[in-house]
Amino acid sequence: MSNAYLDIPTFDDFTKVLDPDIYHTLPDDWWVGTSDIAGSTKAVAAGRYKAVNMVGASVIAAVKNAVGHSDYPFLFAGDGATIVCPPENIDAVRNALAATATWAKESLDFDLRIGLIQIRDIQKSGRNVRIARFQASEKLAYAVFSGRGISWAEEQMKQGQNLISPAPPGTQPDLTGLSCRWAPIVAEQGCKILSLIMLPRENREQFDHCATSLFGILEQNKRQSNPVPESGPDFKIGLSGLRLEALATQGTEGSKFRAWCKTIFISCVALFLFVTKRKLGNFDPVHYREQTKLNTDFRRFGDGIWLTLNCSAAQISQIEDLLSAAENAGDIWFGIKQQNEALMTCIVPDINKDSHLHFLDGADGGYTAAASICKAKMKQAAERDQHANTASNSIP
Repeated sequence: MSNAYLDIPTFDDFTKVLDPDIYHTLPDDWWVGTSDIAGSTKAVAAGRYKAVNMVGASVIAAVKNAVGHSDYPFLFAGDGATIVCPPENIDAVRNALAATATWAKESLDFDLRIGLIQIRDIQKSGRNVRIARFQASEKLAYAVFSGRGISWAEEQMKQGQNLISPAPPGTQPDLTGLSCRWAPIVAEQGCKILSLIMLPRENREQFDHCATSLFGILEQNKRQSNPVPESGPDFKIGLSGLRLEALATQGTEGSKFRAWCKTIFISCVALFLFVTKRKLGNFDPVHYREQTKLNTDFRRFGDGIWLTLNCSAAQISQIEDLLSAAENAGDIWFGIKQQNEALMTCIVPDINKDSHLHFLDGADGGYTAAASICKAKMKQAAERDQHANTASNSIP
């Protein structure tokens, strides 16, 4: 069966995310799934940012496993994710999402909210879901979104609309391939890891102008501020990562004990291979690390710009001056979280194929913190406008 998403041509220059001509509208009977962890800001403040990221990525892993790793659009947002699927897959996707919500609650005590809505219902709101495909590497392309449809669908979900209930207790999603074995990625000397979210307001032209200037600042760095080193990240066996991976795979492994044993065994073998740089069958650890760097989504576009960056002090100053001026002019909203490290969460269906996925976020819950800053600014502005309207209406 033809996949309307895969029929969309790819582009490899990320600055083209601002070009409306690259985006395509999927059939209106396709579905949009949204998710987020209720109370994620408090969880991040309590130091549970690694678990928050794991749950966000688990939504994508569960759906991809449910539809046989077919290539459909998704967007990782730190404490949740958005997925899009055709109608013939909706039952499998709904079951996978419901099972993931149950797993998140029973394994990690997170309330994972899930929403499902058809594109035709989003279009009734005056918004749309328009999608393009960014070619991150030779073997991997991922979706970028425009039209304000996914952000509207997410907000509707948070208001209690279009929610689906978690699966019955004990239901386990298939989270095969979900892992977090890489060491934290440390900012280069004199630099910081920035988690940056920049959202448009009413004037899209001014947003695009600001974004173009932002991309220009990032291009001052030879890697366009990608935090992942050229050779790829470093491997690490950490107790918290092992625990999260074991929790993710206990459903498919049949028990917690078997999941722990398999996770420890695979991690020890992987550590040996990455340290010695020895090949095992078709697996080349040097090539895998280099491919990981290429397949890391440190840049995203989903009705706004989402970036995890390695930036110098001079770049940070330029970025903050640029965004503050644009926000004060009423052109954008933005949130920035500075950290010393970034964390990587991965979906690896097959270690011998170059299409493995790697999601990057700041190690202090960067996207969640940056989004909270944006939301606080929007709320304050709305309250000021309401107060001004009330005062104006009270004048005799």
